[in-house]
Amino acid sequence: MPADIDHHELTTTRRTVQSFEMLQASPAAQWPAAPGEADARCGVPLARVKQALARFGDGRPALVIDVARVRYNARRFAAAMPSVRPHYAVKANSDRRVLQALAQQGVGFEIASSTELDLVRSIGVPAAEILYSNPVRATGAIEYAARRGVEWYAIDCVQELGKFAALKPDAKLYLRIETSNEGSDWPLSGKFGAGEADIDPIIEEAVRLKLDVAGVTFHVGSQCRNPENWRTATRSARAVFERLTRAGLRPRLLDLGGGYPVQLTEATPSIEAIGTLIGQELAQFNRDIEVIAEPGRFMVADAGCFVAHVIGTALRHGQRWMHWDAGVFGGLFETIDGLRYNLHAERDGVRVPWYVAGPTCDSVDVCMRDQLLPENIVEGDSIYVLNAGAYTTACASQFNGFALPQVIVIDTRTD
Repeated sequence: MPADIDHHELTTTRRTVQSFEMLQASPAAQWPAAPGEADARCGVPLARVKQALARFGDGRPALVIDVARVRYNARRFAAAMPSVRPHYAVKANSDRRVLQALAQQGVGFEIASSTELDLVRSIGVPAAEILYSNPVRATGAIEYAARRGVEWYAIDCVQELGKFAALKPDAKLYLRIETSNEGSDWPLSGKFGAGEADIDPIIEEAVRLKLDVAGVTFHVGSQCRNPENWRTATRSARAVFERLTRAGLRPRLLDLGGGYPVQLTEATPSIEAIGTLIGQELAQFNRDIEVIAEPGRFMVADAGCFVAHVIGTALRHGQRWMHWDAGVFGGLFETIDGLRYNLHAERDGVRVPWYVAGPTCDSVDVCMRDQLLPENIVEGDSIYVLNAGAYTTACASQFNGFALPQVIVIDTRTD
């Protein structure tokens, strides 16, 4: 037995695998019908959000997240893609209680840093269940992950291979390839992903260094509403599998990445429709290939409702402005690149266009333009940002001295 793996960890690994087998077998029961229009657009009943704020709120902006919905989303993902093992992208929401709920469902984890590694290991997740999908890491980060027992690492360039030859020559590497992000609300192509001309040099260098390039991965873009991206990417990955095999390597992992969408303001394909398409493409692979995915937003977005408070209104140059106690720097970072959320206000006035800004003195801190909200909103009102459990508190900072949002975790199946 390796020195860094003890009997407790092996037992935990077996339990995790057993949990995933149970997850695969369990039906994704229908989520209860929503009682109202706002609830129909939100995965967490607004009445429960308000109850949680009344009991636990401390006056700050807050994310109320329901771990019952997180568990439901894990079951739904597994039902839609029964041959695909989900590895949750920790960056989407790293709250420990969310991670524990997913681990209890047999979900694996995908990390991007030593801090995320420590967090996941601290809840008892075996190193074998963790994938390090950040394609470029500091030397010290690789050394640390290797000591902690991580086996799988993404790469997308020749330069990164030398680090593994020196630090962890027995690493299992998976090659991230570039693919279309067309139709995603938050494109990720450009920074990562080996282009067509990069792939053969990477393979040749890996062979020369006697490294194990054991798989292929891609990312179709965050909040991807174009299912064809998965078809294109999966076919490209199959072609890379063939090139790896011809070079004498043994590819055995297909990582479908993330991008699985949730319902926001635009029409969105269901996870079942995406799963059907992916299943058609997976039929072209050998059955002994392990297939995983890295859902982040899908697991947690509609499990959360972000609540901000109006701190003032203004009329400037004929334009209505509304200032909240949370903005781009306080949890609504993704709005800066155009991501739009459904909002709920408790007033029933005529809906008019507003510019919505955060509380900081930075002019970048403008979340929304021409957002339709009631004209009679005033200071002190609460605004509910629906399906905002992902990339809100995870991206919040204390810029300009403003407090981080509060996180309130509820369980609507046991509370």
